Amino acid sequence: MAATTHLGDAVLDYDDALEHYDPVIGLEVHVELHTATKMFCGCATTFGTEPNSQVCPVCLGLPGALPVVNAKAVESAMRIGLALDCEIASWCRFARKNYFYPDMPKNFQTSQYDEPIAFGGHLDVEVDDGAGGVEVFRVEIERAHMEEDTGKSLHVGGATGRIHGADHSLVDYNRAGIPLIEIVTRPVVGAGRRAPEVAKAYVATLRELLRALDVSDVKMEQGSMRCDANVSLRPRTGADPRGADQLAVPLGTRTETKNVNSLRSVERAVRYEIGRQAAVLGAGASVLQETRHWHEDTGVTTAGRIKSDADDYRYFPEPDLVPVAPTRETVEALRQTLPEPPAERRRRLQLDWAYSDLEMRDVLNAGAVELIEATVTSGASAAAARKWWLGEPSRRANAEAVDLVSYARRVGLTPAYVAELDALVTAGRLNDSLARQVLDGVLAGEGSPTEVADARGLELVRDDGALEEVVDRVIAANPDVAAKIRDGKVQAAGALIGQVMKELKGRADAGQARALILDRLQ
Repeated sequence: MAATTHLGDAVLDYDDALEHYDPVIGLEVHVELHTATKMFCGCATTFGTEPNSQVCPVCLGLPGALPVVNAKAVESAMRIGLALDCEIASWCRFARKNYFYPDMPKNFQTSQYDEPIAFGGHLDVEVDDGAGGVEVFRVEIERAHMEEDTGKSLHVGGATGRIHGADHSLVDYNRAGIPLIEIVTRPVVGAGRRAPEVAKAYVATLRELLRALDVSDVKMEQGSMRCDANVSLRPRTGADPRGADQLAVPLGTRTETKNVNSLRSVERAVRYEIGRQAAVLGAGASVLQETRHWHEDTGVTTAGRIKSDADDYRYFPEPDLVPVAPTRETVEALRQTLPEPPAERRRRLQLDWAYSDLEMRDVLNAGAVELIEATVTSGASAAAARKWWLGEPSRRANAEAVDLVSYARRVGLTPAYVAELDALVTAGRLNDSLARQVLDGVLAGEGSPTEVADARGLELVRDDGALEEVVDRVIAANPDVAAKIRDGKVQAAGALIGQVMKELKGRADAGQARALILDRLQ
């Protein structure tokens, strides 16, 4: 049944949409490389500096300024292509992609058109099959090509931060010319109702691979990794989305939801577009080929602009840059620098950490692999690292609709801090209850775990005499419970332990309290 959002678009219930239509997705991921300088000039690439402080005649597109290719960026592009099992071009060149927009100071973007640096690869992604295992989807890679990023427009005075309704706009050209790799998939068919999950898993796996390659910081919240999600629907022919009859059905008209900047949002945006397009088709209308804007706060997409085809950009070879022609020796040397593949790395870590399949799946779903690995390296046990990261931090990240890495970075929770918290528990200064209070303080920005524990006076009572005094007082105040324990009902000791913990405000060692109670009553 179709519902209408507050912005006016009808959206068909997801199950109803999948009953009638088969979704096909395509993903274009833009990755900023963390080179020291820009793609075609010597300007710095530091994030967050004063607007328009990292610019020069080249990245501002001033007349007569000539570009020079960043060799490190080319090397990174080839390593990305090799890690995606792509073929590396023996000869390729840049092109001018012509269009006018305020954040494009040259009125064209230097990119690659029909001659990309890498093409024809794939990336296998794992999705929870709902039955305790995983299902593997192979996402075919069409191409990975080099280009430069645009500047950044800031629309001031409106309620949404977009140009519509704004009083005026400002442009920061610091980002113009940052090296970009755009990784484009072929249409992903056969995922069926799992298409949103596959989209999320693909971006997550790709991000993990790029981080391992050390070519980008892949901070989606800062825009150094952005996903454009293409979605189209075609009529459903049967129950099997991978059946021959279904795969033979022509693809539908696609929309492109631009610049989605979190894993959760990738999944939500694809799911929403499936429901919206199904409502459009179900009403007898046609889907418009257009770009869409994703609204994180409302969970909807809205229309952007009519989607241009390649001819509209009037591509032609860039006359100011020589072709890129890597030798086979160079390519093979770069192949030797590739890291352990993500899937193999996950299996190794699961074995090293002694996690069950369910525990490892929870870690993957939370996006906590790197955090836990760094925490274990900092000295914590694997079990403790999983417990602390998948507890309150994960809950708060979900509540804020951000990924765990982004949340941890924002609040200043580091793997070293989590390891320090675990060390305080292991050393006997804190129990789990006190440690959770300390963690709350760390998340509130009060400092390191030790600083929070000191400032809040959180420490287990170490004075045996003080603990014995409280135990004796609690036993005297609860004669009926004491009598049950004397009669052999040891489980009744839990009530007295709770009273001890309450009197000491959680600062007692529960095991020690239990031992004292039983010693006195048995």
